This record gives sequence, structure tokens and C-alpha cells, in this order.
Amino acid sequence: MPATDSTTLPVLVVGATGSPGSKVVDALLKRGKTVRAMVRPAGDAGRLEGRGVEIMRGDVLDIDSLVAAMTCADAVITTAAGYTRGGRNAHDIDTLGNANLAEAAHRTGIRRFVLTSILTSDQTPDVPHFWHKKLAEDKLEQLGVPFVAPRPGAFLDQVASMAGDPVDKGRMMWIGKATVPLTFVHTSDLAAYLAAAVDAKAEADERIDIDWDRPVSVREVADVTGSRE
Repeated sequence: MPATDSTTLPVLVVGATGSPGSKVVDALLKRGKTVRAMVRPAGDAGRLEGRGVEIMRGDVLDIDSLVAAMTCADAVITTAAGYTRGGRNAHDIDTLGNANLAEAAHRTGIRRFVLTSILTSDQTPDVPHFWHKKLAEDKLEQLGVPFVAPRPGAFLDQVASMAGDPVDKGRMMWIGKATVPLTFVHTSDLAAYLAAAVDAKAEADERIDIDWDRPVSVREVADVTGSRE
């Protein structure tokens, strides 16, 4: 995706203290962007502050805090996801939270909204956290918010390290069939794509699938990892 003209207004990152979000912040700073991060009231923003990131305290379930965080921002990148955190608010984050993000972007006139979606989210109504991403895309479209929705596969580095470093431990933990082919991305690669999407020349409301050129199974990943010890 070729880039458009940039701006000095900040890019707001929602979910900036998580693994994908923190890498998005790094990628934006490398691109010379001014970065603003929305951090939950009790969240640790020390690392972000140390890098010169502007901190806004808020929560995706509090629309007023979202409007405040988006005011005078150029663009928004969200990696927020309740399903990765669990807890009693997980469902609300993935439904009401995403709807609030879209509404706040609409109210504040955000130039571009970059939504971290999920590969095949539009084909899986029986998988709630996939389908909620599809509904988030639809909400942005309904409100007329200009958006790009990269749809990544599973995060390989997070999957591989579910039980710690697989090389150190000599094993890889996986919940499910180890022989089923899956599509993966690396978190750092995805973060770079999300940061690039802020200024990329893209079609209105564009959904972009991001994955490897062929699916691989967790068994294959484990075998390759083991052979490199």
C-alpha cells in the first residue's frame, strides 16, 4: 500500500500496553509519528511515558473517555480485545467496546481508523470473538468512519510461547489438534502493517487478509523449532 501525506497530529493507539499494541507504538515511533496511547486507569504506562508517548487514561467501555482520547487525533489504531484477556468484561469489550470506539471516531472526525480484525471473521458466525470483529467492521461502515481492517491469522509468537519459551522447555503447549493447518502471522510484522495502514493509500472500508502463503500445523512449527535447538 503506497503512503499518503502525513500529519503532525497524534495517532491514538488503543490497547497500547498489550503485546501487539506495544509493538504498534514502536512501529509508529520508527515512522516518525507522534503517538498518543489510551491506557486503562490502573494500567502501567511507565514504558510508554519513557518513550515520549502522550498518555490518556480511559476505557473502551467509557465512551466519554474515548471521545476525549480521540479529540485532535489524526488516526486511531486499536488492538484491544477482550477475548485475549478473559474476565467478566471480555464480552462487553468485544461488543460494546468496539461499538464505542466506532461511535467516538464518528463524533471526533477521525481521518482513518485501523481496526485489528481476524482472518475469516466474516465467515464464522458461530465463533463469537471472530464474529464480533466482523460486527465491529460493520459498525464503522454504518457510521461512515473511514477505516482499514487488517485481518491477521493467529499470532505465531504468542501461540508458540503459551507455556514459556519452547526451546528452553523442549515442548510447545497447544489446545486443540496439533495436525490441523492454520494461518499465522508474527506480531512484529502485523504491528508494522498496522502502523503503515495509517497513511497507506487504501480503498474506503478496505479489509485486508494478512497471513502466510500456506497454512502450517502446530506440529510442523514444533518440529522446525526442535530442529533448531
